[in-house]
Amino acid sequence: MNRRILLLITLLAVSPLASAVGALESLNSMTKGGITSMLKSQLGVTDQQATGGVGSILTLAQEKLIKGDFDKVAAVVPGASKYMDQAKKLGAVTGPIKDMDGLKAALGRLAMSPDTIDKFVPAVTNLVGKAGGSNVGNLLAGVLK
Repeated sequence: MNRRILLLITLLAVSPLASAVGALESLNSMTKGGITSMLKSQLGVTDQQATGGVGSILTLAQEKLIKGDFDKVAAVVPGASKYMDQAKKLGAVTGPIKDMDGLKAALGRLAMSPDTIDKFVPAVTNLVGKAGGSNVGNLLAGVLK
């Protein structure tokens, strides 16, 4: 009987740990291959489009979210500030983005087609949600409506 209780306790303790390990594995895959590599393989975008696009999305998130919430999103994307700087250097972000129309314009300045833009935004949201959990994913998704 004691072994069964011990086994049950172990299983209950391991389940949340497995979820945490899964999130860390997502983060590790983003840091090794980078979110840009994932987007390039999923959507066929160039390195500059992926980098500038992520930076543009993060710029809009920074504009719309309170600092603490933005920090949660940025923490999931290693080098978030570098992506935002690159978006400016590449000419995607030329001022405040303000809303989805502004984001689409920024992504268009990276020579993304409207079809690619429609796929790019949910792809980034999905990757951030997988790496940071549903709460962080929902923070970003709320900005990208």
